[in-house]
Parts: sequence; structure tokens; C-alpha cells
Amino acid sequence: MTKYKLEYIWLDGYTPVPNLRGKTQIKEYDHFPSVEELPLWGFDGSSTMQAEGHSSDCVLKPVAVYPDAGRVNGALVMCEVMMPDGVTPHASNKRATILDDAGAWFGFEQEYFFYEDGRPLGFPENGYPAPQGPYYTGVGFKNVGSIAREIVEEHLELCLAAGINHEGINAEVAKGQWEFQIFGKGSKRAADEVWIARYLLLRLTEKYGVDIEFHCKPLGDTDWNGSGMHANFSTDYLRDVGGKEYFESLMAAFAANLQEHIEVYGPDNHLRLTGKHETASIHQFSWGIADRGASIRVPHSFVNNGYKGYLEDRRPNSQGDPYQIASRILKTIASVPTKKASAA
Repeated sequence: MTKYKLEYIWLDGYTPVPNLRGKTQIKEYDHFPSVEELPLWGFDGSSTMQAEGHSSDCVLKPVAVYPDAGRVNGALVMCEVMMPDGVTPHASNKRATILDDAGAWFGFEQEYFFYEDGRPLGFPENGYPAPQGPYYTGVGFKNVGSIAREIVEEHLELCLAAGINHEGINAEVAKGQWEFQIFGKGSKRAADEVWIARYLLLRLTEKYGVDIEFHCKPLGDTDWNGSGMHANFSTDYLRDVGGKEYFESLMAAFAANLQEHIEVYGPDNHLRLTGKHETASIHQFSWGIADRGASIRVPHSFVNNGYKGYLEDRRPNSQGDPYQIASRILKTIASVPTKKASAA
């Protein structure tokens, strides 16, 4: 039997952006445990904005488990928060209520800033570094500094060891800004892996004395890019059938649900979606072929393949909850009629 260090991870009740929380318990198993073998576990919800002090018990329900390469015999356990009965989802538990579809594929592009001493990593104590331009996909000390690449490479290895479908990294447009990409089949699976990847990044940077800033526009109204979490998405129908008529109906549905999408695409998005810095206006829906200034970017490959494939919603921001983002996209897609396959 082996003593496993099980890190139970959950989202607290803070709004508009929940925080990641984690605590460890030790359990013995003769193999790496499955989700079904992991017990429910209680916690003090009064300390996480999820209960009152006079009735503070909440329950963690494991929903996914990953190897934790940061520990010997470690496991990362993604959890939903439940009421004391262990069955009823807590009001803060968005995962329990989202639409899910195993045929829906999501690729999330998580941008973020490294912060040190209250400013982006590599920024001088006063003022700004050289203007944007050389930092995007940059290389060399003057562009990326001395520790950023070390961190993102270590984070990449931790994600891969966990079995997370991490698909790549790159330095972003602003100095001190980076991105990683996560792909998953099914909205819950994709979102679980984004949250675990965020957790691993936050935990990793503790030893470097560096913070992660997920705010979508940490530098305010300046000539520096904000941070997004572009959502690339497709469904079985969009990949296999598609067609120009269906695509145009889909875009009309996205336009009609403009506000519903913005409501779950991350707080303070009005600071980021200004029509500048490769963003669309928060007040209007638009789409365009290879247009990074549109609400939805349509890849050339999508059009060339008979309007089949994937699309990129560029409006979700870096603080957005991938559970709610993916669910909202699926709700809008579900509102558009599809042609039934003809009988053979």
C-alpha cells in the first residue's frame, strides 16, 4: 500500500471571480486512485464565502483526478462543492449545472501576466519598457527576461505529467505576458483541465516569488494589450455537416445573444473589448475571416472546407470561468436548428 497525497481543489464563493482553494489529505491505495475511489471531504465554508459560521459545513465531491508530478505519490483532485448532504450542488457550484456535450470540442487560450513587486515582470520601477512589438513569441533576455521561460517550461511539464491536454505556450504581446493552450472534448473535461492548469501555475510561481495576474486589463487604458481566454469551439455537426447557411444562422444566434455571452465572459471586459488591441467592441457582435478584431474569428480552413470545422470566440477574457463560457456557447449553438440526416 502507498500513502498518496491527495490535493482536493475547488472554487470558492467569491464573486465575480472565484479563487482556487486546495487542501491535502493522505490515503492509502495499492494503485493510483480513480475518482470513484476518492471519498467526499468536508471543509469550512465560512472561510470561503460559501457558508455562514453558525452552519459552516460544505462538502467536496471529487470529479476528476490527475497525477501530481510536483509531489511524490501526489494526486490533484478537482472537486465540486456540495451542500452538507453531499448530493445537492452548492449555489457557487457552476460545474454541476452547465451544458455538456461529449461531441463538443473546446480549445482555451489562457493569457496572463507575470507580476513582481506590483508590476508586470520586466517592467521598470517607473514608466514602461520599450513599446509592444518584439515581445510576442519573443526570445532573448531583453524580450522575456531571466525566469519567465523557466516557469512556463516547468508548468508545461507539470501539465503534461498530469495528463492535461496542454497544446502549447508562447510569450504574448505585452512584456511579462504569456499564454498556454488547453484542448478538451466535452465542456466539463476541457474546463476542469483549464482550472487545474491555473492551479499548477499559481502553485509553481510561489517558489519564484512571482504572482500571476489574470485580470483582463491590468495596465488599464494604456497602449498595452489586455489578456483574453479565446475559446475555440466545434461540435459534431459543425465539424461533419456545417455549411454556409448553418454558419450564417449560427452567427445570427450569437448576435442575438450578445449580452448573455458578455455576462459570463469574465468581469471588467468593457476595459478590454474596446475595438483596439485586437479586440471587438463589447457593444457589437461581429465575425470575420481571419479577423482578430472581430468577436468571432473564422479560420480560412473553415471556409475552404465548406464552412466546416471550428470557430474562435475572441471575447472571453482571462478571468472567465471556462465552465460558464463553454456552457453559454453550447446554449447558443443548441438554439440553431440543424438538418436531420436523410434516411438511407
